[in-house]
Order: sequence, then C-alpha cells, then structure tokens
Amino acid sequence: QVQLVESGGGLVQVGGSLRLSCAASGNIFNINPMGWYRQAPEKRRELVAEISSGRTTYADSVKGRFTISRDNAGKSVSLQMNSLKPEDTALYYCYAKMVTDWRTPPRDYWGQGTQVTVSS
Repeated sequence: QVQLVESGGGLVQVGGSLRLSCAASGNIFNINPMGWYRQAPEKRRELVAEISSGRTTYADSVKGRFTISRDNAGKSVSLQMNSLKPEDTALYYCYAKMVTDWRTPPRDYWGQGTQVTVSS
C-alpha cells in the first residue's frame, strides 16, 4: 500500500519556525514532483512549495521564508517554515506524483494533512 505520512505540524507564535516532513512508503518506481499544499478554513487548497527534478517553486506569499527539500533517496520531502505569520495557519498536505506500477501512468497521492497554527 502506497502512502504519504506527514509529521511536524503544531502551534507556534508569530515569527516562530516549524518543520514539516513527509515520507512516502510502499512499492514505488518513481516520485516526481513532491510538494506541499495548504488549505485554510473557507479557502481553496493552494500550492505552497514544490520540488521537481531539483527545481523548486514557491507561492509568492512564502518566498524567502519557507524552504522545501528532498532527501537523497527521493522518498521524503521537508518544508522548513520560518518567520511564520497568522495567515500561514492552515492544514498542510503533502503531495506527490508517483508511479507505483510500470504499466500505469503516474497518479497523484496526498497525505492526511497536518495542522499548522500560528498565534499572534
């Protein structure tokens, strides 16, 4: 069974830092890209950061504050979040496009979500 498991959310004060991690497990042939989305109450899910073949993409709202990285094995992705603001409060989802069977095209996988709350 292929899955993404997240960790690292929590409650932090304005200006603080958190690090989110996500690990993929199961029979996986290829993972690319990996990234993080977030969804605040009554808002649409939005891309926060993505890493694809070593290239990174960030939402304008997090540039300079968040850093996405992958481990050498390529099955884990982390999001270092610094200088957190109340507007960063959301449920954060790990995302990956994975090939789990050489006979089928890549498909999207999502983690269960981890809550990040920034208090002012």
